Amino acid sequence: MRCIIYCRVSTEKEAQALSLQRQEEELLRLAQEEQLEVVEIIREKESGYSMDREGIFQLMKHATEKAFDILLVTDDTRLGRGNAKIALLHELVKRDIKIYTFTNHGEYQLSEAESMVLEIVGVVEEYQRKLHNLKIKRGMQEAVKRGYKPQNNLKNTHLGGRDRKQLPIEEIVRLRSLNMTFADIAAALRGFGYDASKATVHRRYKEYTESESGKSPENPVR
Repeated sequence: MRCIIYCRVSTEKEAQALSLQRQEEELLRLAQEEQLEVVEIIREKESGYSMDREGIFQLMKHATEKAFDILLVTDDTRLGRGNAKIALLHELVKRDIKIYTFTNHGEYQLSEAESMVLEIVGVVEEYQRKLHNLKIKRGMQEAVKRGYKPQNNLKNTHLGGRDRKQLPIEEIVRLRSLNMTFADIAAALRGFGYDASKATVHRRYKEYTESESGKSPENPVR
């Protein structure tokens, strides 16, 4: 499995610099013991109470790209302190990324309080997403009532072959710009009677972005 090593100290003091080196050495040994492939080693000197850390942004970029499966830290406080730690734990847990610590010599177990807070945050986030999607759905329904015809945005209907599902590409692009997932976009379109799946929405969006950048797909999927 793939892992990222994350080392953090809070000051520039010489003793802390040595601590940074010690963390890296300990976590490299842990990775070897667990037979993990080290994708990257992230080192930074920042306060654990801050979320504005370059290393964290780098870590979350890798997480979004599914570039690793396990995060290695010396102990859970290296992730952060207070709300910053909870926010980072939430982002890692919802992406199914495991956390291994050197102090535990294995997987980090959330405390009862941490589990409770993350469950509450997850529920709130889910309802926020649903509320956001409902607002978009109602807006689209109102637009249709006023005469908006999303089917007029269809492209490539002249290519022949199996009938191409009618999906409003401009609406897909607009919803994607709002950071909606392809699954959420498909669900919103199905609410308007479109036969939309996550895979189809993803393909249409990819075709559109490639055509816009002058790289039309060689074999567009229908």
